[in-house]
Amino acid sequence: MNRIHPILSVAVAACLLLSGCTSPCGRPASADAALSLWNGDAPARAALAAYVEAVTDEKNPDWIPPEARVAVFDLDGTLFCETDPNYFDYTLLVHRVAEDPDYKDRASEAERGTMRKILEMNETGAAAKGLELDHGRAVASAFAGFTLAEFDRYVQAFKKLPMPGYDGMSRGDGWYRPMLQVVDYLLANGFKVWVVSGTDRFIVRGIVNGSPLDVPPERIIGSDETVVALNQHGADGLSYQLGEADEIVLGGVFVVKNLKMNKVAAIVREVGRRPVLAFGNSTGDSSMAAWTARGNPHRALAFMLCCDDVERENGNPAKAEKMRALCAENGWIPVSMKDDWKTIYGDGVSRKKTNAE
Repeated sequence: MNRIHPILSVAVAACLLLSGCTSPCGRPASADAALSLWNGDAPARAALAAYVEAVTDEKNPDWIPPEARVAVFDLDGTLFCETDPNYFDYTLLVHRVAEDPDYKDRASEAERGTMRKILEMNETGAAAKGLELDHGRAVASAFAGFTLAEFDRYVQAFKKLPMPGYDGMSRGDGWYRPMLQVVDYLLANGFKVWVVSGTDRFIVRGIVNGSPLDVPPERIIGSDETVVALNQHGADGLSYQLGEADEIVLGGVFVVKNLKMNKVAAIVREVGRRPVLAFGNSTGDSSMAAWTARGNPHRALAFMLCCDDVERENGNPAKAEKMRALCAENGWIPVSMKDDWKTIYGDGVSRKKTNAE
């Protein structure tokens, strides 16, 4: 993210901070410098640069005031490695139930059953019916009683484990470098960025904590579970008062899976403004993209990543083609991971070849 140079006058610096823009005189930060990891001829890059230039120019009829410059990003498959061999939160549950010496012998049969469904999905590529909800319930129960700090430490430790399908990358390093540039580019141009994920909110906060993604925890929306006081012991929150010796802990009850229309509802509740930019990669993001781009009072765009790179990433060409068709049908802008990006994970990272390859 661009920073104000120390030699700028106090008055100019104050003006920039008040406007929410880090570029002098209100001009947008340059896409050429900000999006250096994108190929220069990438259509998605050109569309984003033209959009930002227009909506940050007060003389342009498409100008959007800074308070309305809201951008929402999905996490898995949009900002971060989606599957290796499965979602981060799915692999975290498998680790907890099958590998954690402090828990694996205490895991419930429901948690073990969900773990087996995940392992089967790893082998076949097909998810069992209802797995999303089963997984949400299993995560909530498997980590019940953790304080927020304890849970963050657990996620941080898991992030340090090697990514099994790659050389030179840990589980916490799976950020798409060109997409991190998009976030910084938008922040530098007065946009406010939210992560709106189907992954558990507290897991997403842990993934982002200590990462290169410049998004604070209050701008992270995800699937939810209950939180309670340590000594609440099932009492209703309307009758229980937080005690001096209390801590806030995970309550063990799954609340909602933040996908599809649930993403839109969460944005309405927690952001309070309609986004003008949306970035996703799957049908779980379709409602968010549609609500952003369709009938918006401001000029708005939706971008969808297509997982078409099988050399540098665990791509899925068939899934990528379906997303391209969905983009064409809805007027969304496809992003080709294979053709649009100079790199995905940065130098020193390479995808391991499978036995089938």
